[in-house]
This record gives sequence, structure tokens and C-alpha cells, in this order.
Amino acid sequence: MYIKLIYFIISLNLCKISPSGGSDLSVSVTEGDSVTLHIAAEIRKDNDILWKFGTDPAFIARLKINRQIYSTVDGPDGRFRDRLKLDRRTGSLTITDIRSEHAGDYKLEISGEKLTTKMFSVSIYARLPVPVLIFNSSQNSSSQQYCSVLCSVVNVSAVSLSWYKGNSVLSSISVSDLSISLSLPLEVEYQDKNTYSCVINNTISNQTTHLDINTLCQPCEGM
Repeated sequence: MYIKLIYFIISLNLCKISPSGGSDLSVSVTEGDSVTLHIAAEIRKDNDILWKFGTDPAFIARLKINRQIYSTVDGPDGRFRDRLKLDRRTGSLTITDIRSEHAGDYKLEISGEKLTTKMFSVSIYARLPVPVLIFNSSQNSSSQQYCSVLCSVVNVSAVSLSWYKGNSVLSSISVSDLSISLSLPLEVEYQDKNTYSCVINNTISNQTTHLDINTLCQPCEGM
């Protein structure tokens, strides 16, 4: 009985100091934008909040609620210089003008009566270019006049390029390689009254260029 009681007391003490982690969160953001990592938990006056990046044990931001002491650091290589903003009321961390070198894991530690940890995995996507349409007049064997259009983008990765007729996908191509150029052809009649658009998209954003057949896709003189 005595041995069991000692074991129970030790177990309670261990529970007080062991981390209780929330759900890990994945965050996606476009390069050059800002992102805020929200604590989404009730903050107490006795809490000490630390933000860490990657495997570095040093903090990049710190907030002591009761003493209103707060600070941010540039990191050992200066990658966070002039980019970190710490909310003194909520403890949330904002990264401005985010770049590829800021992608990775961010660890939140909230200490007080107990230690709470939470992980944020931040992915950075390059800003998408606007698709460029290249026109080339042609004529098929049945003497019907057609417009051949090539939709192109350069220096892209992890994207899809698609031609739409109204809201329906006509054709699509995807790529995961780095810094590659993509082109996707389309052939339409000059008198076609449908609406066409070329769309490039990734997980979080897209860019669209609309094809105006009447204005931009005209047959050559004499065809």
C-alpha cells in the first residue's frame, strides 16, 4: 500500500511538468505575403511564451505576460531581421515579407502551471506569374479558319496549367520540378462564341488570362 502511494504521488508530479501538445498545424503562404501563427488558447498572466524555429534551441520571440517583457531576435543567420511581430496581448507571432528561407517548423512553448507545446509547419509557395497567350493563325484542310493559341508560363514549380471552356476543363498539365517552363496549346474557330481562359494554380492561389477571340484572335488578311 505504501509503495503504491509513493508511485501515485510521483506520477502526479510528472504530469505537472510533462508537455501537453496541441494539434500540429500546417500553414501555406505565398512568398512576399505575411502569415500569423495564432496561439488559439487562453493566455494567463503567469505565462511565459517562447517561439522557436527549426531545431535551434534558442528562441526567436519571447513574451512574459505578467512583466510585459517581450522581444524578437533575427536568428543566428539574420533571416528574420525586421520580419517578426509579436502580439503582446495574445502572444501570436506574425512573419512579414516571408521568403523561402522561412519555411519549416515553428515551435510554440507556453509555460506556467504546466508546459504546453504546439508545432506549426509553414510551407512557402512562389508567387504565380500571369499566363501569356501566344497567337498563331492557321487553316485546316476543310478550309475552316482556326486560331491556334499557346498559353505559356516560365520559372514555375508545383503548379497546374489548364485551358477552360466556360467552367469546364478542356486540357491540363501539371509539374513538380523546379523552375520549369510550361506551355499548353488550344485551337478554336475564329467565329467561336464560347469563353476560354488559361489558368495556372497551385495549392493556395491561381492566375487567369482570358482569351478574347473577337479582339485578339483574328484571321490573317486574305485567309
